[in-house]
Amino acid sequence: MELFGLTFAAGWASGINAYATVFLLGLLGRFAGLADVPDGFQRVDVLVVMGVLGLLELVADKIPYLDSVWDTISTIIRPIAGALIGGLIAGQSGDLATITLASVGGVTALLSHITKAGTRLAINTSPEPVSNVGHSLGGDISLLTVLGIAALNPVAAAVVAGILLLATGIVFFWLFAKVRQGYRALRKRLQPAASPEVG
Repeated sequence: MELFGLTFAAGWASGINAYATVFLLGLLGRFAGLADVPDGFQRVDVLVVMGVLGLLELVADKIPYLDSVWDTISTIIRPIAGALIGGLIAGQSGDLATITLASVGGVTALLSHITKAGTRLAINTSPEPVSNVGHSLGGDISLLTVLGIAALNPVAAAVVAGILLLATGIVFFWLFAKVRQGYRALRKRLQPAASPEVG
């Protein structure tokens, strides 16, 4: 159950920032004694590379529209990272466990990524950058919180990640409906100007 909890929490976090997830898991394994973290994540070279890439994503995620471009590129990276983390956490537990945990990590990362990327795209329609930066900081804090809880209780971390996934999913669908509604209204206003009468 603990392996499942850690995989679910790490998969959710990978959908937010895959590089930072590997970096933080590596730190937790190396310095906090989190036993189920793969040894490869704890290597100094891996920590340095993941730390730099995680920092780049942290900065890119604060810039409107650049964040959406980054999210588009990450549509492949984040779910694969979630699946790899799940598979590596399974370790020597057996083929079925490896496939199961890889699937849990990959699917959770994909759902987390979709809700994050979609919500950010909707927020980018706002002319001010405050909501964009605020949403990004909220994601950063949530990621740190979930992985911090995972170091103490992976099952509790999975519960928190599940609640956050559900909450962001609801926000995503609410914002998606608002964006579609606004797009239709804008199209109606521009239609007469686009086709003037010829007399």
